[in-house]
Amino acid sequence: MYCTKNITDDLVWIGANDRHLSLFENVYPIEKGVSYNSYLLKDDKTVLFDTVDKAVSIQFFENLEHELGGRSLDYIIVNHMEPDHAATLQDVVNKYPEAKIVCNLKTQTMIKQFFDFDIESKAQIIKEGDTLNTGRHTFTFVMAPMVHWPEAMVTYDLTDKTLFSADAFGTFGAMSGNIFADEVNFETEWLDEARRYYTNIVGKYGMQVQALLKKAATLEIKTICALHGPVWRKNINWFIDKYQKWSTYTPEINSVLILSGSIYGHTENTAEIFASKLADKGIKDIKLYDVSRVHPSVLVAEAFKYSHIVIASSTYNAGIFTPMETVLLDIKAHNLQNRTFGIMYNGTWAPVSEAVLKAPIENIKNTTILNKVVKITSALKSSQDSELDELVEEICSTMPKAKTDTNAMFKINYGLFVLAANNDGKDSACIINTVNQVSANPNRIAFAVNKDNYTKEQIEKSGKVAISVLTKETPFSVFKNFGYQSGRDVDKFKDFDKVERCENGVLALTDYTSAVICAKVVSSQDCGTHTLFVADVESAKVVSDAEPVTYNYYLTNIKPAPAVTAEKKKGYICKICGYVYEGDVLPDDFICPLCKHGAADFEKIV
Repeated sequence: MYCTKNITDDLVWIGANDRHLSLFENVYPIEKGVSYNSYLLKDDKTVLFDTVDKAVSIQFFENLEHELGGRSLDYIIVNHMEPDHAATLQDVVNKYPEAKIVCNLKTQTMIKQFFDFDIESKAQIIKEGDTLNTGRHTFTFVMAPMVHWPEAMVTYDLTDKTLFSADAFGTFGAMSGNIFADEVNFETEWLDEARRYYTNIVGKYGMQVQALLKKAATLEIKTICALHGPVWRKNINWFIDKYQKWSTYTPEINSVLILSGSIYGHTENTAEIFASKLADKGIKDIKLYDVSRVHPSVLVAEAFKYSHIVIASSTYNAGIFTPMETVLLDIKAHNLQNRTFGIMYNGTWAPVSEAVLKAPIENIKNTTILNKVVKITSALKSSQDSELDELVEEICSTMPKAKTDTNAMFKINYGLFVLAANNDGKDSACIINTVNQVSANPNRIAFAVNKDNYTKEQIEKSGKVAISVLTKETPFSVFKNFGYQSGRDVDKFKDFDKVERCENGVLALTDYTSAVICAKVVSSQDCGTHTLFVADVESAKVVSDAEPVTYNYYLTNIKPAPAVTAEKKKGYICKICGYVYEGDVLPDDFICPLCKHGAADFEKIV
């Protein structure tokens, strides 16, 4: 019996879940199973995006046959040739011999290696930037070598802005009916497995992932269809940011991961005491693992997460305790970088030398190994308490110090609004994020406008405004139209049909709007970069029941990620709109020419 899920009207998930496999790639434990995702597009031409593992082939073919409904299969796009996604390719070719296989040259070579059929007669070879039209849809192709095989590529739907991302953005875990990431609590239930999947499967190839992310940053992505795990259609930038951190080997949290390799418990006791001392110093989110009991894939993932790693190891056969050695070599093999290590070691008759324990990690790129090394002979003595304190102090001294983080301001629960004004018959409008009711009687509101905005000048002259409360459905094009250009130069309302003029003569946007408020200014206050206006509400109405958009929702779900990293520029980037100021020093009084935010909202490009 088929089991499929619609992603859009003409795109269907036809994959399957495997809850029986115990070791993914015969290496990584997957207690939560894994999904093998395949997708079918039903356009004028039919397109199959990758196949599945042999283990779920029966379900896959039932799904494919049902969704084709008697139609022929026109194209098979092969994004990745690894057998968990391509093992059934020859079976598909046998069943649908008319299908063309869309692939690159490296993929064609691998198809010859895995299968015994005439690929040349079936292949439609593409290269980066080529397009394929299937009717309503047009696809283009982006090469992604070593993410994480040399032939890997991704396919981008220019029509619906869908990225078929191969193994990128995948995760361990079988799906349970909910195939969309926004239908589950991804951060709580899936993120650890997504991190473990990335770090162990793809983690070695951070540079190559960065290259792909830079290409992806130039695309407008509304949906991500990966080959493992949920489909992303909301909050995409949040997950892309995780990939940005993982692929640049940037710690997610500034805290300490303690890896304990203990035989009879004395080394673990030292690690426990050490963790307690760290906690006494105010360090939170400390993790202590027994390397003999936790699979190395989990510890590799945790190493990618933490800024500091402390190795607490027993000696074994005059060398490193073997489970610890396995973990350290695994961490090194996955190319972890930019970490600070501390060392504690133990032995009874031949404690392993400090040099031997440092050997697996000392050549890791951008590694700091702390000066203080704690040596234990059989068991920790009370006289060594001060040695642990010294290592604790050295770790604390290397933790980033508290500073003013301008990102904290974005956590304030702002809304987003179109503020409109009219003077001498000319309409103008801009995007603002501060509108508050300050009293009920009289019904009075306050709002702030950047001094450089033309709309601010209009308000000062006329004293009349209309405020449209924007909703979560508002596309980025609306913010770009009203926020990234000046009313001095363009008519911002000309491309909108759903507008109306309020009784006070000011034009208001009613599309993507939950409410419209018209008001008359009664006072103003100079607040530095902005002017704060107080106004009496003259009329107000609810336009729709759609949920209003917040600033945070806009930043994580609507605003595309800046593509500046692809340009190799030096200078500072605006965190709001992506404008780049090229120069070694950003003036304190600099104002972004696009979004009008000040220097505090820029960060240095590194």
